[in-house]
Amino acid sequence: MAARFRLEWLYGLATVVAISGLPGAAAPAAAQEGLPVSITYITQEEDKPRPLSLVDPVLTDEGLAGARQAIGENQTTGQFLKHDYTLNELIVPQDGDLVAAFKEALATGETLFVADVYGDQLLALADVPEAEGALIFNSRAPDDELRTEECRANTFHIFPSRAMKADALAQYLVWKQWFDWFLIHGTLEADLAFAAALERAAQKFNGNIVEKRAYEYTPTARRTDTGHVQIQRQIPILTQDAEDHDVVMVADESDVFGEYVPFRTWDPRPVVGTAGLVPIAWHRAHEQWGGTQMQNRFEQGQGRWMTERDYAAWLAVRSIGEAVTRTNSNEPPKLREYLRSPQFEIGAFKGEGLTFRTWNQQMRQPILLAAPRTLVSVSPQEGFLHQRTPLDSLGFDEPESNCRLE
Repeated sequence: MAARFRLEWLYGLATVVAISGLPGAAAPAAAQEGLPVSITYITQEEDKPRPLSLVDPVLTDEGLAGARQAIGENQTTGQFLKHDYTLNELIVPQDGDLVAAFKEALATGETLFVADVYGDQLLALADVPEAEGALIFNSRAPDDELRTEECRANTFHIFPSRAMKADALAQYLVWKQWFDWFLIHGTLEADLAFAAALERAAQKFNGNIVEKRAYEYTPTARRTDTGHVQIQRQIPILTQDAEDHDVVMVADESDVFGEYVPFRTWDPRPVVGTAGLVPIAWHRAHEQWGGTQMQNRFEQGQGRWMTERDYAAWLAVRSIGEAVTRTNSNEPPKLREYLRSPQFEIGAFKGEGLTFRTWNQQMRQPILLAAPRTLVSVSPQEGFLHQRTPLDSLGFDEPESNCRLE
């Protein structure tokens, strides 16, 4: 545990000290002249449904706030080395052309991108011919296909895949010896994708999905067309007479019904998945390994708590900063080589250094298992071993993926 903690403790200071000891770091020519590092955060506006609860704020800068926080931290280290970081915020209107905006940024010389976009959009950007020499950091799309079939050499995945999250949850349930799972899933594409990831995790870790049921999506006003009386009757009926089970597992990425399931099931059972106990890359209740320091710093800088998308964007910008610091370069080929090398490791308040899988360029990272107001556990769980690292027990391993980005 002590070895884990050292990567987060006073991370900025440790970076500066480490750099001062690098060979040739006393007076690198490029650093003396000043090295510009321009990072473009790209996303597209969208219509988002209001949160199911008034407790949840309406966030207009989710993801972007993380990138803003990280660029300031990069500057803190960069000022010692004369590395000048800038963040370009490319927010494409809802009816705008995302690919055209991306091409325009490439034409102006931008080569480092943090992409807060969906999976199909990410592929459209990565496949632009002019982007072959650029680097794109995926800070939002969880699609497993991007890590198994549709890999791109110019794309690094910061956001954990659905398989990583499903495996993290499955490991904990198996550790608890809760082997029998009753799965309720939505009918939208994202819901079905996460349900498939949970089924795969059950097969992988000897869990048993005893029954599956679908919650049919019908558009409503979310807050006004439903009420506690209606829900109090609806959810018990949905879960009545299910096969014997230890937990109710919810796959509702679309946030249609999942929050209504806890405390309303027919049988008194814990709820896990996208509601109840949730596998997530970052949570505001996370305090360990310097997490409290990070939470406070983000709140002071951005005026609110950090979300999972904020964390992914923060980690993307910080990964670029770490690679620039270590290579003293802003050139994508050199940065890519370093990011994929055994030398790359970044402290990210998860208890150990994070690295990239070379075959699909997915960032390895522990997954938090969180209830609404507390951290319950962190996966990989004790006893789930792997020949390289226990982190590779989460998600698709190299033999399971058709990606070969060596």
